[in-house]
Amino acid sequence: MTMRSILHLRFDPPPGSDADLPEELRRLLENFTPQVQMIEPDSAVLDLTGARSYFHQDARGLTELIQLRILAYFGVSSAAGAASTRMLAAMACGLTPTGRRLVIEDSPEAVRGFLRPRPVRELPGVGARAAATLTDYGLHTVGDVADVPQLTLQRLLGARPGRILHERAHGHDTTTVDPTPTLASVSSERRFDRDELDPGQHRRALLALADDLGARLRSSDQIAAGMTLSVRYADASSTRRSRTLSEATQHTVLLARTAYTLYDSLGLQRARVRGITLRADALRSDDRAARQLTLDSSDDKPLAIEAVADRARARYGRDLLYPAALAFGRRAATGAAGF
Repeated sequence: MTMRSILHLRFDPPPGSDADLPEELRRLLENFTPQVQMIEPDSAVLDLTGARSYFHQDARGLTELIQLRILAYFGVSSAAGAASTRMLAAMACGLTPTGRRLVIEDSPEAVRGFLRPRPVRELPGVGARAAATLTDYGLHTVGDVADVPQLTLQRLLGARPGRILHERAHGHDTTTVDPTPTLASVSSERRFDRDELDPGQHRRALLALADDLGARLRSSDQIAAGMTLSVRYADASSTRRSRTLSEATQHTVLLARTAYTLYDSLGLQRARVRGITLRADALRSDDRAARQLTLDSSDDKPLAIEAVADRARARYGRDLLYPAALAFGRRAATGAAGF
């Protein structure tokens, strides 16, 4: 059986790039394979399985060729991750700096060598609560989880989450590349007045961004199925992490939790942060949600307060109410109240 070759690309277009650049990139990528999925605003996933034999290249050779053409035609640098599954390719790309590539060879040994040392929180779908539960039982890395029987994981996390985690810890992923147009996204950015070292300030910025995104989603009757966090540092480098939400949502409390999980996965140690961008991905109408409230009973109060705050903001303005954690330096200036 032919092993799949999935390529995940992350673009770093220069400032002031043409608005038509994503479509032009798509057309270039489709010269290699029709299986191209653009992920707004700056990523793409390709299934190169058939292209390998056509171009007489392995995954590494094709990846180098594609990155070279993107740079030559459009002046756009990119980071690339290639592997036999979409999950592995995305993880590899997330760990790769711009202008470089990480190719995980099509062998069980290579997959295990890549996955086993990774922190368990880097596996797609592992949120803060699941990571904390696993850590409490001494399961810190993907390798630790892979060594645990599936039934044990199901007792810890539940039947379906435990089964999915077991499969992902062994590198199993059947997600395919969908060439249909991607859904819209909306983002919010915070630029610090100076390079910010304090993780507390980083988390306050994340809460403010999640609050802004949540309010915008609710006012436009939309829900988000994914989230991307981008952190830019003092040396102009940046790090990006993305996550698919377990259930599409528009609630600030859920968006903030995911933002914190993405931030924690970066493992920043006294990093000099210049700016943070939070993006809600794969938006769709909220009337397409099968169900939105999967939180436990302890979340009923925040959601009730959120609804009241939305009504007050709609009537009296955005600065009337906001999370209490954001009150420092704001209450005196505006006279508004935190919640």
